[in-house]
Amino acid sequence: MTVMELDTPHGPARAHLHPATGAARGGLVLGHGAGGSVTAPDLVAVTAAAVAAGVSVALVEQPYRVAGKKSTPPAPKLDEAWIPVLAALRDGPLAGLPVVCGGRSSGARVACRTATAVGAVAVLCLAFPLQPPARRDGTSGPSRLPELAGAGVPTLVVQGVNDRFGMVDDDAQDPARWTVARVPGDHGLKKDVRGIADTVVAWLDDRLPLGASGPEAR
Repeated sequence: MTVMELDTPHGPARAHLHPATGAARGGLVLGHGAGGSVTAPDLVAVTAAAVAAGVSVALVEQPYRVAGKKSTPPAPKLDEAWIPVLAALRDGPLAGLPVVCGGRSSGARVACRTATAVGAVAVLCLAFPLQPPARRDGTSGPSRLPELAGAGVPTLVVQGVNDRFGMVDDDAQDPARWTVARVPGDHGLKKDVRGIADTVVAWLDDRLPLGASGPEAR
């Protein structure tokens, strides 16, 4: 693994690079959750499985996490940091490769909002936080379904069946744009990380065909 610090308008971000086994056929760039890190069990499992399947992975820490802060910045600042990170990765270790973007929870939202801007071929959402939790007065914020629908590229949503942030309803699903994989567990996605990894790799095989190898990630 190699660690890179990358400049953004909001301070340095950090990318943990895991080169594919053999010649890479694509890249997978994943962000962390709002209060979490790139060591989340689902991110670790997906990284290991993708690397073994010929996909180079970059786990990205947003600038606020690099700076040791716990409070998550507003969405526009997260997006403004993510976009130059992707540009640097595509000019460097992932040059010439088709890139899938994604992340868990907040990181998945960032990937959806910026997919077109960064030229992602697809988006991977682990524990997409569809519905904000209820406030003390019993009300809740608006659904984030428009973010998911607005990604503009094929999207896989891996969601725990007991996720307190909700699940995409069957009548709201759009097979032409996104696929929802329901797995055991809650928002933490810790119950069956092997199953999650297998699901993601099978989906990546359709997005990044085995014969479409590119230059090996540095």
